[in-house]
Amino acid sequence: MAPVRNPYTGEIIASVPTVGATAIGSVLQQARRGRRTAAALSRASRASVLEHTSRLVEQRAESFARLIVSEAGKTITQARKEVARAVNTLSLSAAEARRNAGEVVPFDSYEGSENRQGWFTREPLGVIAAITPFNDPLNLVAHKLGPAIAGGNSVILKPSALTPLSALRLVDTLVEAGLPEEVVTVVNGDADIAAAIVSAPDVRMVSFTGGFATGEAIARTAGLKKLAMDLGGNAPVIVMDDADLDEAVRSCVSGAFWAAGQNCIGTQRILIAHQVYDRFRDAFVARTKLLRVGDPLDEGTDIGPMITRQAALAIQAKVDAAVEQGAILLCGNEVTRSVYAPAVLEGVPTTSSIWQEEAFAPVVVLQPVESFEDAVEQANAIDYSLHAGIFTARLDRALTAARLLEAGGVMINDSSDYRFDAMPFGGFKYGSMGREGVRFAFEEMTQPKVVCINNIGGV
Repeated sequence: MAPVRNPYTGEIIASVPTVGATAIGSVLQQARRGRRTAAALSRASRASVLEHTSRLVEQRAESFARLIVSEAGKTITQARKEVARAVNTLSLSAAEARRNAGEVVPFDSYEGSENRQGWFTREPLGVIAAITPFNDPLNLVAHKLGPAIAGGNSVILKPSALTPLSALRLVDTLVEAGLPEEVVTVVNGDADIAAAIVSAPDVRMVSFTGGFATGEAIARTAGLKKLAMDLGGNAPVIVMDDADLDEAVRSCVSGAFWAAGQNCIGTQRILIAHQVYDRFRDAFVARTKLLRVGDPLDEGTDIGPMITRQAALAIQAKVDAAVEQGAILLCGNEVTRSVYAPAVLEGVPTTSSIWQEEAFAPVVVLQPVESFEDAVEQANAIDYSLHAGIFTARLDRALTAARLLEAGGVMINDSSDYRFDAMPFGGFKYGSMGREGVRFAFEEMTQPKVVCINNIGGV
């Protein structure tokens, strides 16, 4: 049994059974049985299960939200928003089960094929391994289970060992809504069982959200199968001199510090036109200092704990190292238990890990830029990217940024921290593999089958 701790209080709130690599045989046996069951379900049945689950989660929203708070440390306000998003993700998945069945292929548009007609269908891949992180313990699980079930697949789900409870409750709710138990197999365990799952030939796709080191290990281990990975980011936001500064400050504070910064599209580097840099910096720091940190169940709390005290101490050490390298700390960087006071820095050397790597913490870097071109160059300087943002009143500049910024999503007059669960979501450059967003994940998790009829008689 593995304990699950409340990140804020440190108390053990539950224990979950775990298995090792020796359990892989029974795990795969159930997944194979689930594959046959899932493929036999009609689209109407899959959609009905997902719609029913969506309604049940919505009816139990407060209970789900409090579970997220207790295991992940999100504030109650943030947890409620995550539940609402999961409801939408499941609803979108139900719609996809009914909608995305394939297309007619215009064979007769090609000379020599005038007597042929046909179509393609979207068929399940089979067994999908879903490995999910701690920071969105409900909605990111829904983003993998919903499209997989809609597509007729079975799933081996390995949730984060730090936050397995929301995943387990969601799976129980799916079964309550009518999903056969064998369609989703939940595995709690160590890296050895994860490696055994990933390398199994029966697994036809691995959908992973997490860090680069684990992603690289999965890619080395997986063998010949489909990989879809969200490996994090280091999101830049550009603020030009013609921007609405009040809105830019408000949006960027939220984008940087939502979910205690434990957010792959959280704003980390803000590149500000030098003409307005001082005004933006002073307003940003003042607004940051107003944020309340502490008990995530308190309705007035803006920033709850990080997932562990070790994570809070680790980011504090990285910020201290940046300061030793010449950065200026404008506020924050204090640790109380597992709560980290949001840190704002300027003058960070571009060689610093805080500039180069994903912080995954409530830390933001402010940097003046001389021009729009300079801002785009600095934004693109990192080897990996998920989202970027720009604040400007000029449409031509906004559209140029959308074209030039190397990111999976460009948010105009918004921070990088915006995601709608129906849109394609994923990275550019290093580590970019596949897309989430319900329709796009559904298509990743299915495969086309072409049917062509040769009408020999030509009638």
